Amino acid sequence: MNGPGEPPARALAVEDVPIIDVAPLRDGSDAEGVGRRLAWAASEVGFIYVANHGVDAAVTGTAREAALAFFRLPDEAKREAGSNRHHHGYLRPGSTEMYDGAEPDLKESFNWGIELDAGTLAAEAHNPLIGPNRWPAAMPSLRPGVYPYFEAASACAEDLLRGFALGAGLPDDHFIRHRDRPVSRGSLQYYPPRPAGAEDGRFGVAPHTDFGMLTVLCQDMNGGLELQMLDGTWAAVPPIEGALVVNVGDLLERWSNGRFRSTPHRVINSSGRERLSLVLAYDPNYETRLAPEAFCGPGERPKAEPVTCGDYLMWRFRKAFAYRR
Repeated sequence: MNGPGEPPARALAVEDVPIIDVAPLRDGSDAEGVGRRLAWAASEVGFIYVANHGVDAAVTGTAREAALAFFRLPDEAKREAGSNRHHHGYLRPGSTEMYDGAEPDLKESFNWGIELDAGTLAAEAHNPLIGPNRWPAAMPSLRPGVYPYFEAASACAEDLLRGFALGAGLPDDHFIRHRDRPVSRGSLQYYPPRPAGAEDGRFGVAPHTDFGMLTVLCQDMNGGLELQMLDGTWAAVPPIEGALVVNVGDLLERWSNGRFRSTPHRVINSSGRERLSLVLAYDPNYETRLAPEAFCGPGERPKAEPVTCGDYLMWRFRKAFAYRR
């Protein structure tokens, strides 16, 4: 179930991934204290369980039911909502390869972005990551079922990014000053049970780091998520009832000049049951300039050149998604 020659993932120790109550950040009673804990966790691990995050259980429950109903549609109905050039829509199994030479992932997914009115969409016609969503005609209930999770998880991500900024001694809006047209993606990710006798190197999602700023993940209770620790071993990240899993992406690592850590992770669904994750990949506006100078101390140089959010994401999408090639 692991890669060639790899030992099984070990059980997660309590100290491996911290659990942080973010209510005092959200209500302002101890925003800086929570920010320091978040910044520490992002620097040391890159993965965090967050509690009291503001994403209501009824919202995630409704989204989960709608998502499972979508993935159980006939293949033809799902393919009719196939992904468009804005990376919105359905991706069949085998559509993603997380690194050069990787076996295609076993998962299916459905992705969408912010809903905008016709006038705003026309004004953003130049933007390859903002455009119409591809909601399936065969299931008109999908949008109202899952879009509230996108909105609630986006609010959570912005709270957390305020905390990361405060924890780094920066203004709380440092990472979210440009977010009126975010290129965030909501994603439903469906993992069939790993086939019996599947060869090594076949994953629900192969080892990778996330592309963007911040990922907000609501797992189901079947498990399968594993992260790579600093010593190179893999540790299971079991679901905790009521908690979300949040992880730093490559763009936030780059923007923080390497202070915050984008940690490799993978999914192996060995539960024998179908697995579903609700995901928000949070990113600010396409044109947001990510320059790491604010994280450089005296005499320290940036580790990477400034880049815009959109240019970086487009480069990563072309590498990972076969349909874009």
